[in-house]
Amino acid sequence: MPASYAYLGPEGTFTEVALRTLPEAATRELLPVVSVPAALDAVRSGEAEAAFVPIENSVEGGITTTLDELVAGAPLMIYREVLLDITFALLVRPGTKLGDIKTVTAHPAAQPQVRNWMQAHLPDVTWESSASNADGARLVQEGRFDAAFAGAFAASTYGLEPLVTEIHDAENAQTRFVLVGRPARPAAPTGADKTSVVIWQREDHPGALMELLQEFAIRGVNLMLLQSRPTGKGIGDYCFAIDAEGHISDRRVAEALMGLKRACPQVRFLGSYPRAGVAVADVREPRTGTSDGEFVAASDWLARCQDGRF
Repeated sequence: MPASYAYLGPEGTFTEVALRTLPEAATRELLPVVSVPAALDAVRSGEAEAAFVPIENSVEGGITTTLDELVAGAPLMIYREVLLDITFALLVRPGTKLGDIKTVTAHPAAQPQVRNWMQAHLPDVTWESSASNADGARLVQEGRFDAAFAGAFAASTYGLEPLVTEIHDAENAQTRFVLVGRPARPAAPTGADKTSVVIWQREDHPGALMELLQEFAIRGVNLMLLQSRPTGKGIGDYCFAIDAEGHISDRRVAEALMGLKRACPQVRFLGSYPRAGVAVADVREPRTGTSDGEFVAASDWLARCQDGRF
């Protein structure tokens, strides 16, 4: 398989900036592609070793395009995650003033993060989405829009100027990106890990989702993300994307996943991988009765009972 990483392009996206924070990115060919589906399809087809794509932001939550692409199609697995602080600049062609702007563009995920700023400073401007923030900058360069919201770092790439910088409606906004490859053995646990799965309900009845989530709760596994996504089979038919603290090799996580597999018609494992920005020392201790040692001790006790050695 080629030593290349596909990512949401073109050059100058936040995705590229986040990707370049990975040490291994320096040893790979970086391939900008036009969309998240194109990046993931490049992995499925063997054109790329891995894909690097946005999956969640702190303002709007999960990136639905990425989640839906991971749910559908041939299985893929998450190996790494990166958190990137996000702040926008308003990029324009040289000489453009704020009052000259009639049209603006950016990736759809950017709009909720700059909506209030636009209402205050560009209330009558027409918004149109682009494939990525950097692609919006390219469209401004071509004269198709007056301005684009993108990273200030993209200005020089497209011959533009940052008319306004440090634009963000929410302080400390971040986007989470993931490195996705073909399924393989997960990396060894670090002690500060995350496990991602997608689950489907067997049937819809009162408390159905609660019953599934209890597989985590009774084993002391904390959930970090829970997002419903339509299956496409009809109104009210959903699957659920879940991020949980811990690694699949942790006994409490493994047993929770086995419980889900017994209860759900389908479970898709998306990977166990290191949590970005979290040190082992900062990870909470398992509550009483849910540490690996306690699971092992309980298993040994059961074996002794079965052998009449209690």
